[in-house]
Amino acid sequence: MFTAFLIKYAEIGVKGRNRYMFEDALVDQIRFALEKVEGEFKIRKTQGRIYVDAVSEFDFDETVEALKKVFGISGICPMIYVEDEGFEKLSGTIVDYIGKVYPEKNKTFKVFARRARKNYPMSSMEINCELGGVILDAYPEMKVDVHNPEIELSVEIREKIYIYSETIPGPGGMPVGTGGKAMLLLSGGIDSPVAGYMISKRGVKLEATYFHAPPYTSERAKQKVVDLAKYVSAYAGPMNLHVINFTDIQLAIYEKCPHDELTIIMRRYMMRIAEMIARETGCLGLVTGESIGQVASQTMQSLISTNEVCELPVYRPLIAFDKQDIVDISEKINTYETSIQPFEDCCTIFVAKHPVTKPNVNVIRGHEKNLEDVIDGLVQTALDTREIIEIK
Repeated sequence: MFTAFLIKYAEIGVKGRNRYMFEDALVDQIRFALEKVEGEFKIRKTQGRIYVDAVSEFDFDETVEALKKVFGISGICPMIYVEDEGFEKLSGTIVDYIGKVYPEKNKTFKVFARRARKNYPMSSMEINCELGGVILDAYPEMKVDVHNPEIELSVEIREKIYIYSETIPGPGGMPVGTGGKAMLLLSGGIDSPVAGYMISKRGVKLEATYFHAPPYTSERAKQKVVDLAKYVSAYAGPMNLHVINFTDIQLAIYEKCPHDELTIIMRRYMMRIAEMIARETGCLGLVTGESIGQVASQTMQSLISTNEVCELPVYRPLIAFDKQDIVDISEKINTYETSIQPFEDCCTIFVAKHPVTKPNVNVIRGHEKNLEDVIDGLVQTALDTREIIEIK
């Protein structure tokens, strides 16, 4: 039935002279998303509209699901279009459209015509009235309701005539790549994949770093993180996952530093290493899944302590979210079931029984001096031996 989609956007529409850059980025992201869909499509931009035309047979549901993962899209309108061959031809097309799309006819409706081509011989109001009469004649059980209709039939008079009546919600946000690039600290938990999704929704392209601690964490724990990265990548686009062997650094911290400070000091070195990779890969900040007070390492005092080792900004999209808020989003983006798989990561293996919740930065700095004779070499080795996994 449907042969094309009208793509609606929201925030992009309020951009000024550089609006075309955001539209072009959105077209690129749509093209990338549809590469995985069976069928051939033509994407075109004209007069403040973006259209996806199917030029071969395609799977409707699969196409819609792909488009629903493209940030920047606020609505997806399945549509048909016809050549302007007179009002009688248009009327017949409208009757046929209603008949096929709405098997149950006992509905209220409204016709909303937009005449972008001003040489069309009828005004928008005349089109509304005439097509409304045609629909009522064909389907007497239907009724007009101009205030709260069940069906709003849009008819756009352009170089062709476009007909649609449904808007499938898109994810909103901004096209990936328009907001710079950032480094996501990705673990196997619930929070960090959601943080990656949230920051990408603002147009930020991602790199990711995962801290692995063999033999204390298994290959299945690593695969779990790779799987989570793939779910995030479905929205955020391709990314590189930098896998850091963190075992020797953790063992040094465990041996030389107070055990109630293990989590904070390990976190500080994770941030240092992630920032080094971020600078190397052109990232403009770090992204974490931290939320105030959720665990001991996420109190205000702990966040100050981890921030202190970074020069790049640290973005925390979930900072004020309740856990249930985060879980709801993780279920929406299909990461929840993977996140709760029982494979522990390096943070949970080396956690203290009674971690400090209000660390003093000066005290932490003093205890980190215990690592001075080994830490630089361990960090460099971790960077030199990292594995980079391309996520698509």
